[in-house]
Amino acid sequence: MIGLNQKPFLHLCLVLLVLFSSSSSTESLRFELQSGHTKCISEDIKSNSMTVGKYSIINPNEGFPLPDTHRVTVRVTSSYGNNYHYGDRVESGQFAFVAAEAGDYMSCFWAAVHTPAITLTIDFEWKTGVAAKDWSNVAKKGQVDVMELELKKLQDTVSSIHEEMFYLREREEEMQDLNRATNSRMFWLSLVSLFVCLSVAGAQLWHLKSFFEKKKLI
Repeated sequence: MIGLNQKPFLHLCLVLLVLFSSSSSTESLRFELQSGHTKCISEDIKSNSMTVGKYSIINPNEGFPLPDTHRVTVRVTSSYGNNYHYGDRVESGQFAFVAAEAGDYMSCFWAAVHTPAITLTIDFEWKTGVAAKDWSNVAKKGQVDVMELELKKLQDTVSSIHEEMFYLREREEEMQDLNRATNSRMFWLSLVSLFVCLSVAGAQLWHLKSFFEKKKLI
């Protein structure tokens, strides 16, 4: 690319990366968890998508060891009940896996019962898709410069968007099939309801006619 000014091109890559970053999901939050309670966080992940997460309990007394009471049990499961991560009474941890099936994945945190009740503050970061890749390691291993690194990000982002479009199209087709099945069932239910109503009305008329005939009113 002779004569090509790399700075505007690099800026364009950065702008496109920002615009396309919505195809990946990054969830970083801090929440409170009271002892004896459970808090679950869900994330919709498509199949064959990389996801990484890490969590840690905030030390209420900085400079001192974390109290033994500040432990949580963490479990990450799919919507089909498959277990992808489990930590028993830990103060921090991390997980990484490739989603085998599409759907909602749950990260549940449980704190043991304690008297008096205590409140834990937990930092939790959950990344999926392109955001789950460690691009600094990619740069080190591949020995690429800044522009090439941004191009690699764009390439993976576009691929992720492409996969997301197919995923959304499949979900749309599933919803259309569900709507058609629901409409068909409602149609037959309406016919059955109409038939029942007409049958009941006919039975009432027949009963009234028989009653009046017995009374010789007609």
